Amino acid sequence: MTKIFSPDLNLYTPTGQKLGKLLAIFPVMYLSGGSCVLLIITGGGTLEQLFKLICGEGTICESKSLSGTEWFLLFTCIALIIGQLPNLNSIARVSLTGAITAIGYCTLLWTLSITKGRPNGVSHTIPDATKTGMAGFGNILNAIGIIMLAFRGHNLILEIQGTIPSDSKHPSRKSMWRGVTVSYIIIAMCLFPLAIVGFWAYGNQIPANGGILTAFSQFHRQDTSKLVIGLIYLWLIISCLSSYQIYALPAFDNLEFIYTTSKNRRCPGWVRVGLRLFFGGLTFFIAVAFPFLGSLAPLIGGMAAVPLTFAYPCFMWISIKKPRPNGAVWSLNLGLGCFGIVLSILLIVAALWNLADKGLNANFFRP
Repeated sequence: MTKIFSPDLNLYTPTGQKLGKLLAIFPVMYLSGGSCVLLIITGGGTLEQLFKLICGEGTICESKSLSGTEWFLLFTCIALIIGQLPNLNSIARVSLTGAITAIGYCTLLWTLSITKGRPNGVSHTIPDATKTGMAGFGNILNAIGIIMLAFRGHNLILEIQGTIPSDSKHPSRKSMWRGVTVSYIIIAMCLFPLAIVGFWAYGNQIPANGGILTAFSQFHRQDTSKLVIGLIYLWLIISCLSSYQIYALPAFDNLEFIYTTSKNRRCPGWVRVGLRLFFGGLTFFIAVAFPFLGSLAPLIGGMAAVPLTFAYPCFMWISIKKPRPNGAVWSLNLGLGCFGIVLSILLIVAALWNLADKGLNANFFRP
């Protein structure tokens, strides 16, 4: 069994050193980088919307707005300045700020959507063409892929747990379990009302790109004060900046780990800064090159989140613990792992089918 170690990333794999590094590090890096790219796209776009809201429509200020690429660059620069903090312990306050702002904008969105009422022309019926056949099946799997990508954050739980002091009397898993329980209760309190109220209020009027926030801005911009809408935008930007740090740290640590093992010495400060700037520049380039990446959420969820969530842990547990073959626990883990692989393949096929059927607005290098 090989232990792949970095200050914040502790992954165990029983498959040998070379294959172990590939199987353990690559999916986490892929998920970490992809999440950071999506955060740049969301945060940069929200910065632009906040600027336009402050300037007002038809003003000279609005006409001098930055381009989409420049907004992405501004967000990335701010994120990288915050990203010079050394490890997960040091960004606890940043993470807490991001959590508070996320609770704030989610709560504001669903409460305002109720108080403002449902707009005219909203329908909750599913078109007949998408109820049956391959279209209906593909839509169901696409929805599952989006949900899987939305819960990608829990794949970083073990990396976070690796930073908590642990001994035989006070194992880190106990405090981590309490933290996970409380955090997911709060997440449920935010996301379930947002999803239920959002569907009730906007139904089929929710745009394909932008979600509930875009729908709220379209229908209620005129009867909602600029201060409230600006506060939602600001909180969303802060939440994206904070989330960027959490998702980027596994990639930061792996880059530093590669340098440390190749040079056989500690990573100096200037190299650490350079590696983080390199990762930030890479995610910025991908965000500019593929600003439509959010439309590929089901595909990304099927490729990254599902195997890392369902398949990897089950097969690794069987290899490490070596339960009795054909026993109940062995069969359960093998079944769940195979289910994860099959589900991943189905999600990828459905996402590709949906893209082929509906098309994709691939605006390369035009954010």
